[in-house]
Parts: sequence; C-alpha cells; structure tokens
Amino acid sequence: MTTGERDMRTALTIMATTFLLAGAANPPQERVVGGDGVVAARIAGLPARLRIDPATPAMPLIDQALAERAKLKMEGSWGIGIGYLVGGITINTRTQTVPVEWGTGSGMNGKAGKRRVGWATRPFAAGMDASVGPGAMPEPIVRFQLRAPRPGETTTTFKTLHDTGLFGMFGNFSATFAEIMVGGAPMRLRFDPYHARTLATAGAAVRLASAQGGTLSGDAVPTEIFFGVERPVRTMMLARPLALGALSIATLGVRIRDEGRTTSIREAGAPIDPVDPDEIVVTAKDGKRDMRRDTLSLGADYLGRCSSIVFDKPAKVIRLTCG
Repeated sequence: MTTGERDMRTALTIMATTFLLAGAANPPQERVVGGDGVVAARIAGLPARLRIDPATPAMPLIDQALAERAKLKMEGSWGIGIGYLVGGITINTRTQTVPVEWGTGSGMNGKAGKRRVGWATRPFAAGMDASVGPGAMPEPIVRFQLRAPRPGETTTTFKTLHDTGLFGMFGNFSATFAEIMVGGAPMRLRFDPYHARTLATAGAAVRLASAQGGTLSGDAVPTEIFFGVERPVRTMMLARPLALGALSIATLGVRIRDEGRTTSIREAGAPIDPVDPDEIVVTAKDGKRDMRRDTLSLGADYLGRCSSIVFDKPAKVIRLTCG
C-alpha cells in the first residue's frame, strides 16, 4: 500500500467516524407516523403490533394476552394501578416497567428504553397488541401524516393541555389534548383519526349548544369510544359552526349520558323560549361536574380533510394542516 493510499484510507476512516459521532450527538428530531399508525415494536422482549395514535395516553396500553405471554405482574408490594374513566365506566389497568422498542416507522431506527406499560381486561383498541400516544415517543416532534398535502391548505396552531394531579407523581399517563375556547372557557380537543365520527362528551355538548346554537336530533346509536366501551350517541347540529382553522364543525355526535347531561339541549324543531332563545338551562347535577373533562374529539369525518397533525413537544403546540 502506497503512502497516498494509506492517507486516503485514514481520511475516509476519520470521515466515517465523524459521521457516526454526529449521528449519535444529533438523534432524529421527528418521527413520521403514516397510514394506519402501526409499527413493528418489541415490548418486554416480545414482538408487538403497536399503533401510535394521537388519541391514546402516553403510557403504552397493551393487550392482556400480550401481558400474559410476557408474564407481567404488578410491581412491588402495592404496585401502581391507573384507572381511565370512559363514559362513567372506570377501566383499571395494572402496570409494570419493561423494555420497549418503538419500531422503525417511516424508516427511522427504533428507540429502546424502559417504560411503564399498562394492561386491562379490555384492550384499548381492538386488533392491536398495544397502543400509545405521541407523548411517549422519544422524538421531540411527532408528525401524523394522514394523507398527501394538497394545494391551498392552511395550518392552525393549538396550545397543548395536559392532565395534572396524582398521575404527575409517577409520569405522564394522559393523552395530549389541544386547547380551544368555547363560551369563554377552555375545552379539550382530542384528535382521533381511527374513529369514524366526531364526538363531544355530554358536558362539552351543553357548552357547544349554548355557544353555537346547537340542537339534537335522531335516535341514540351505541358507539364505541375506547376500551370497547359503547355509549349512546345522538346527532347535534350547530346553527353557528365551530371554526377550527380550515375546519367548520357543523354536525357532530353527542354522548348523551356521560360527563354531564344533555337534557338541557333543545330538540331540533322544538319551539324556542321567547324570553331568551339562546339560554341553555344547566341542571344542578351538571353544575357540579368538572368542566376540565369536557372534550371534543375530532374523528375521521373531519380529519379526513386534513393532511397532517404535528405534535411539537418542546414548543407545547399541536399544528393541524387541513384544506
């Protein structure tokens, strides 16, 4: 080998080492989640079909069958159990800290590390070994690419809201919500592209009806929310559509008997009170509810008009691009 060849090999070695070091020092900043959101992951050493879902809590929620195959059990003498309230039904999960590899979605290298996972007798999403929200991803920016961008789209930026309290002592076990203002007060906005219909909890529906002139119509239809829990849902039409950037929400589903009561919302075609046609009378029981739980969930019926949802965790914002 000549001196020139040795010098060239040394230079190439230095360049390769520099590239590798740069890659280690600058890990990927964005994860792109496309299609059905499913990646091939490993949880507690076992392969798993993991769906990264913007509507899911940051704690990975795994199917009980996977938990049994992995021989998971509550840690310690008392353990940590997390309860999720869905339409008045509490889903209690058992939890354990296990190794998790996040898969290689969008050509990115999987990220391995220990995470607390939860499991219950009901799966969070049917057909999935596990579901997890963007809050758990190691990348600071998580982009859900719903479809290809189209000319004329606009991007709306929302501040994020996070549940606080007891969960904060152990980690982030909540979903990531955007904040919108309805009737002068904040309301949680959830992005739920894997459910067909946009839904409001009963308490949120009362506020939307008051602010936007909402009326109910049609029969109640059993509709799955999460964990296989079904709730009766009716249709509400807004005389003044709710503007969310490029989206104009005029018709949505209402969960009529949870997180508040919708008995105060006027039926479509019913006479309007001539004294105060805009007033919605809220019962005492409604007044005692926690307005912080009022939630509007955007489903595929409206998100089908959007190309992307971007969770920018350092900036604490969510950017929704629609046309």
